[in-house]
Amino acid sequence: MTPRFAVLVLVLAVTAIAAGSPAATESAPDPLPGAAPLEWPEQAHADMADRLMDGAHRFVEGKLAAARDKRETFWSRDLANGPEAYEVSVAPSRERLREILGVVDERLPAAMERFGAGDAPGVVAEHDGYTIWQARWPVLEGVWGEGLLAVPHSEPAGYAVALPDADQTPEDVMGLTAALDPARQMGRRLAERGFLIAVPVLADRRPLDPEAVGVPPEAVGRTEQSDQTHREWLYRQAFHMGRHVIGYEIQIVLAAAAWLRAEAGPGAQVGVAGYGEGGLIALHAAAVGTELGAALVSGYFDSREALWTEPIYRNIWGFTRTFGDAELASLIAPRPLVIEHSPGPEVTGHKGDLTSPEFAGVSAEFGRIATLVPPDFPEPILVHGGNGESTGPGSTEALNAFAEGLGVDAPAFGATAALDTPLADRREAFDPAERHLRHVLGIQGHVQQLVRRSHRVRETFFTHEILPELADTTWSTEPEHPTLPHEPFAEASAWYRTYFREVAMGEFQTERLPLNPRTRKTHDTPHWTGHDVVLDVFEDLVAWGVLLVPRDIEPGTRRPVVVTQHGRNGLPEGLIDGDRPAYGNVAAELAERGFVVFVPHNLYRGEDRYRWLDRKANALGASLFSFIIPQHDQILRWLNTLDFVDGERIGFYGLSYGGRSALRVPAALEGYALSICSGDFNQWTRKVAGVDAPASFMHTIEWETFDFNLGHTFDHAEMAALIFPRPFMVERGHYDHVAQDRWTAHEYAKVRRLYAMLGLPERTAIEYFHGGHAMRREGTYAFLHEHLDWPEP
Repeated sequence: MTPRFAVLVLVLAVTAIAAGSPAATESAPDPLPGAAPLEWPEQAHADMADRLMDGAHRFVEGKLAAARDKRETFWSRDLANGPEAYEVSVAPSRERLREILGVVDERLPAAMERFGAGDAPGVVAEHDGYTIWQARWPVLEGVWGEGLLAVPHSEPAGYAVALPDADQTPEDVMGLTAALDPARQMGRRLAERGFLIAVPVLADRRPLDPEAVGVPPEAVGRTEQSDQTHREWLYRQAFHMGRHVIGYEIQIVLAAAAWLRAEAGPGAQVGVAGYGEGGLIALHAAAVGTELGAALVSGYFDSREALWTEPIYRNIWGFTRTFGDAELASLIAPRPLVIEHSPGPEVTGHKGDLTSPEFAGVSAEFGRIATLVPPDFPEPILVHGGNGESTGPGSTEALNAFAEGLGVDAPAFGATAALDTPLADRREAFDPAERHLRHVLGIQGHVQQLVRRSHRVRETFFTHEILPELADTTWSTEPEHPTLPHEPFAEASAWYRTYFREVAMGEFQTERLPLNPRTRKTHDTPHWTGHDVVLDVFEDLVAWGVLLVPRDIEPGTRRPVVVTQHGRNGLPEGLIDGDRPAYGNVAAELAERGFVVFVPHNLYRGEDRYRWLDRKANALGASLFSFIIPQHDQILRWLNTLDFVDGERIGFYGLSYGGRSALRVPAALEGYALSICSGDFNQWTRKVAGVDAPASFMHTIEWETFDFNLGHTFDHAEMAALIFPRPFMVERGHYDHVAQDRWTAHEYAKVRRLYAMLGLPERTAIEYFHGGHAMRREGTYAFLHEHLDWPEP
């Protein structure tokens, strides 16, 4: 034995003896007590993470496949007692549709403004039978509908809102350009038939110009790399605030229809007709707006079980769980509905693709309508070419059926030869891009107003309901200020914790499987042993992590546990022996301090793999945390079965996306005794949906980050309030690019105030340090030792 080797052996022996128990040198059992051997092939952690991800995708895809058959459990249809009873029975579903589309704001009074310059202000084109005007109409604060208004010279034959596809302009469908074949100029054909029609502009699918929408100069490059279209740009910010680009454009349709209805007078019907994205808007507008008399939907109607494969700006929270296009049609019934099987827009690379609907799918979905409505209701109409071929958009047959549904008398729509010559646009300096930008900025402005006002909405939703005194911002002149009892707040917050878990994050209505623990030893060090642990959660979904067990645990004693959580694209090994500066081998250090440590693998790895997992889940009203929270729940259940673990002393410490988990998981699960959020805590609503901050997720590739309506329910302070009265700590590096010190300080001040007013200020802390996006591991270690009641070494 060489002297150098002899010294090494001596050091190891002394270290083992110093651990405090003769048994310290013995290997821990493999597998762990109560567990079966883990039979997964011995492989790298990255491969194990892929295995977990594959199972998660299989699980959610199974849920999507079963969604249509379970959809009726969300409805209470009355099919036997007439139209009024039917309408009452489906009203809750209509209200649910309004909520997930964000059609929840009260519109401004109906009005229509014709505007422009020149000899005939506002006149765009003259025709023998009608005049086309440049028009706009108020919708919401700062939001206007804008486009064209075709006014017949005689009494209108009918009234309608005509919607082009997103990549068409109102001028295209009115025959003011040669972009469309005359037979496809749906708006002009309605005008030729004598309709008074409004034709609004829609947000297009073209690439976003960051500078035009006010992106900060330092973020322009990142925004361009995020490859956003105008529709995605609006979708992102609106979604987080409980709104949707689809919902805003529905509001524009309904505002125009309100003005048309006033023009039409008592008894007249106003219809909506659209193609492509306009067809989508038309179908949803008629489903939520009972004031619309009939709908023509072209190039859109289909099965929506694969909604997650369509462009991201069509992502609607929980839609597939409750609705398909047939269900939307059932909300329109008994009003007339015309479905035209026409070639749809073709789009690729928009975080989802668009292809023309196949007739088999359209026909099958159309056939479902009859099973959802009373048998004596008028049947909707499916227009198509011979042998299921496509036709239109805006075919003569479809337009005739639409007009008939609105009670418009003959003459019917006929040949289009007279439309071959484009109408002459009299505007000399018109730029459709400027109008489109006004449309985008109007919706953006409304959303950003919601962002700025959101703290008031959250206070009303949360604090005012639990304990009004906490929201009282008036100054007291009393010499002493009362400390409020914390028990009523903690009890009242239980409802909000359930709401957060089931509604805000989303919850799969699936029973947990038995734990079925399987383990395998992975590490054997002088101070602790490491073990891979796999637990069942749902069918195909497991939880996996690494358990570090100190060697010096005396028989019959129980230790506190620290669950340490990696960030985006991380793996458990990175916190154990990865020597990564951000983590500093935190799990190994804590095990050497005597804590039992569990290092779970969370699903935010693989970039687009976890983003598409989240996207699939969104269609079911779920999110990435709908997987992660039940995984952690199973982890907590299993840790509580171990005879060397004190289940009352299990803490959570996570960095970055792990810091995001440190807020959401303990907010949902009371089994965690404390939580430390590192490298994430800030003003989350501004961070996610604000457009003016360079670090906002509006400018990055993280398109899965947006949670529906979270901005109006839970920011980081509210999540921390769900952790109260358990200890909570924030770790913040001054150079951490995730947020700004002032954002973190502002949001944390709310947390500090809550703990102080409820008499537990010692249970919360914040540590700032001169560093970046990393675990500091100083004040946090002291916090863990103090609040998990374990002596520091």
